Amino acid sequence: MAQRQDGSTQLNVIPGPLSGGAASDSGPWHAPVPLEIAASYRARTRGLLGRDGIEGALLLTPAGSVHTFRMRFAIDVAYLDRHMTVLAVRTMPPGRLGLPRIRARHVLEATAGAMARWGLRPGVRVEISP
Repeated sequence: MAQRQDGSTQLNVIPGPLSGGAASDSGPWHAPVPLEIAASYRARTRGLLGRDGIEGALLLTPAGSVHTFRMRFAIDVAYLDRHMTVLAVRTMPPGRLGLPRIRARHVLEATAGAMARWGLRPGVRVEISP
């Protein structure tokens, strides 16, 4: 993934062989998801702290782990490798420390339950719209 800057864009879930999509599928399963990018140290440190929810998702880059201390709501966390392929998806209630993932280069956060609705699971690839 190219060097990213803080900002807003869209996230597309790309079907793959492990996700149940046919090999001939080309394009996202769902409508694009609103995405906030937190690439600066300040934006990554703030993350979702102080919010009551998020519309869409937040991408922390670079990042290999997260915590939910001082958060007001449970979140889904997807750990992504350098090719934007999902390594693991976890739901974390407030007040937890997530284990670091060795191959993770990016972390995607969303309101609990959102990633299941988007079809995000290990082996699925995501794409960020320019």
